[in-house]
Amino acid sequence: MNEKISNWMQVASLRRYTMTEGVSKGLDVIDCDNGCIRFLLNVTKGLDVMQLYHEGQNVSFISKNGFVAQNLPFGKRFEGGMLYTCGLDSVGGREGFEPHGTYHITPAEILTAQCDENGIVVEGIVKSTALCGSHLVMRRKITCAVGENTLHLEDTLTNEGFVDAQYGILYHINVGYPMLDEGARVVGEIEEIIPNDDWAAQNAATALEIDEPLTVRPETCYYLKNKTPAVSLINEKLGKKFTVSYSPDTLPEFLEWKNTLSGDFVLGLEPCSTRLGNEFTYTPIKPAESKKFSVNLTVEKI
Repeated sequence: MNEKISNWMQVASLRRYTMTEGVSKGLDVIDCDNGCIRFLLNVTKGLDVMQLYHEGQNVSFISKNGFVAQNLPFGKRFEGGMLYTCGLDSVGGREGFEPHGTYHITPAEILTAQCDENGIVVEGIVKSTALCGSHLVMRRKITCAVGENTLHLEDTLTNEGFVDAQYGILYHINVGYPMLDEGARVVGEIEEIIPNDDWAAQNAATALEIDEPLTVRPETCYYLKNKTPAVSLINEKLGKKFTVSYSPDTLPEFLEWKNTLSGDFVLGLEPCSTRLGNEFTYTPIKPAESKKFSVNLTVEKI
């Protein structure tokens, strides 16, 4: 107890509400603020992170679509957001599958949502099931201490079926302005940069640099081989660093997606279980087996 505090909401807060207007109408949101970072969780969309703020400044990319409640075609509903979880049935664009899978468009069931002197804790489950098919359950736990500058995400995927199953997962973490700006750069203990296609190979020399936005410029993607499981974006103009750290045993790949197109100015820092396209591979999971994934998002002053 603190004699200076009459209500804990003076220090940190958690609010639950439902969006009421426009394309977002019907989305259930958990709005968390720990006094240093504020993050919005989308209960309707897999308990993904809609936005992240550090000391009032936005870190995330939000597409022109905004946060869409309806299940529109992918290009018309992809919001970006701070975290868009891809999987579990597919990742990337594969024929016969929903682009980036169906996890994100599956509502979560909330088990815990609390804020007190011990910090913020939100926990929920998201199910990926099919009649005569798989029975996968993701238990997601998001935590942060009061005043901490890191959001901790812990996922536990369990095969609750009676036969072997498989999955692919990619944590599509999207950085936008003002954290992303011309002159910012991607840093880490990066041992190798592997272009995803010929266009990326032609621009590999500037793979880790953020250019000014242009009206015509194709996106580029690179796989980063990291000696340590952490990649940062440094913005000296803003005086901040954003870092993604992750569990390398269950997320052995890391994809950098750079799109500096005017109006769609975004950097994706994406730990994943598999590469995309022709290199996509599933990971097997046995009955009653669990796989654990961790992703931490940190914003700090430099």
